[in-house]
Amino acid sequence: MGEQNPGGGKKPAKATKSAPVKKAAAKKAAVKKVAAKKAATVKKAAVTPKGQSAALKKASVAVKGTPPAKSVAKPPKDESRTALVRRARRIDRELAEVYPYAHPELDFENSFQLVVATVLSAQTTDLRVNQTTPGLFAKYPTPEDLAAANPEEVEEILRPTGFFRAKTKSVIGLSKALVEQFGGEVPGRLEDLVKLPGVGRKTAFVVLGNAFGRPGITVDTHFQRLVRRWQWTDETEPDKIEAAVGALFPKSDWTMLSHHVIFHGRRICHARKPACGACPIAPLCPAYGEGETDPEKAKKLLKYEKGGFPGQRLKPPQSYLDAGGKPAPPLGAG
Repeated sequence: MGEQNPGGGKKPAKATKSAPVKKAAAKKAAVKKVAAKKAATVKKAAVTPKGQSAALKKASVAVKGTPPAKSVAKPPKDESRTALVRRARRIDRELAEVYPYAHPELDFENSFQLVVATVLSAQTTDLRVNQTTPGLFAKYPTPEDLAAANPEEVEEILRPTGFFRAKTKSVIGLSKALVEQFGGEVPGRLEDLVKLPGVGRKTAFVVLGNAFGRPGITVDTHFQRLVRRWQWTDETEPDKIEAAVGALFPKSDWTMLSHHVIFHGRRICHARKPACGACPIAPLCPAYGEGETDPEKAKKLLKYEKGGFPGQRLKPPQSYLDAGGKPAPPLGAG
């Protein structure tokens, strides 16, 4: 009971400990309420709007097995030599699976036709060369025939390839050199080939690798572009690129490596608009994201057999045709 107060009434009972407890509980509940409110705000902010989520998902998917750009880690600047070799060889293995039919894209039936066609391919496409050489070789089938040709007549045939006067001088000159120095036969040694008019190391390695089966790296514009994008080397001079890349692979791989890289450069990894969203080696490429990453848009950038279009050879290998490749049309067709 309570005590008596001065007025005779009873004092209210003393406050028990329940009052402070209730006050503390109320305070604790208020704190929880604030925390819950903050948590709800954070959760709401973390939820991506439906449209944005769809766009993000679409951007994240390139081709099957290709992660989004942000998940493709660039090799560190201090990538070890061993790591570089492993990455480079893995890229080549992947490309070999994508292009098992890779081949030189110049039509030729013998080493003479190949060396002439390769000289003519400077500053033009292999397709244009392939459309032009049938007429040339029909009229001048041997080095002896071309060596004795009328330059004006040869110029007229080679006109579609561009720089036809300089090319005429080169192919007639190299034909004369073959007749006078090598008995009308194309030599199978690098040091002899580079002595022929219009023949440099690139042309020589094309001939050695594809006519004689001797390993060589063909450093054309596609090859140069891709090996720098992949950070295999930062060299810019063809001879130095050849040496740097050659050191990453067994010599026996050099010729097919060249075909794989050049095929990929022509079909997918283009100079201006690489089709990153359709690239089979995107997870291994430091330059992924420089081109179109949307799979559907990237698919529209594909060329030759990958895009369902004719290739560069009028007479391609059967393996290419079996893979869905189409022969190129002859000059003036369509």
